[in-house]
Amino acid sequence: MLFSPTNIVLTIVIIWLALLNFYLFKIVAGYKKLAHGTKNLNLEQILEGIHARVDLSEKRVNQLVEEIAKLEIANKFNIQKHALIRFNPFEDTGGDQSFVAAFLDGENNGIVISSLHTRNGTRVYAKNVISAKAGSHQFSKEEKEVVEKAAHRV
Repeated sequence: MLFSPTNIVLTIVIIWLALLNFYLFKIVAGYKKLAHGTKNLNLEQILEGIHARVDLSEKRVNQLVEEIAKLEIANKFNIQKHALIRFNPFEDTGGDQSFVAAFLDGENNGIVISSLHTRNGTRVYAKNVISAKAGSHQFSKEEKEVVEKAAHRV
């Protein structure tokens, strides 16, 4: 009598108990993993501790976000972009000993420095840059080129 009603019910009960044991062991293992490192605490105390750590972490993350925003604003005013062009402004001198350098912040404000080298000496000029455009003095061709080059750097 292999398929008697008693054997069928007994088989179903054994399978049911095996499934319940499997899930019970899984739950107990999860609880032990959750309670790892705690001493004689119940589940409510463990969850309160986790909740407190999450709240503290959220506060720290918010503080870091605020600090990063402040640093990003402050960093806009640091020199972030630069470019250099060497050139020969006069045909009677040899080499590209003259140069133009631009130094710009995050909003393309800054200065452009020009150095013109001749046989008699070297002259240095500085002009302000506002939003990648000339301030109170016009740019030469080289100055305009170097400011545009610096402004398009990322």
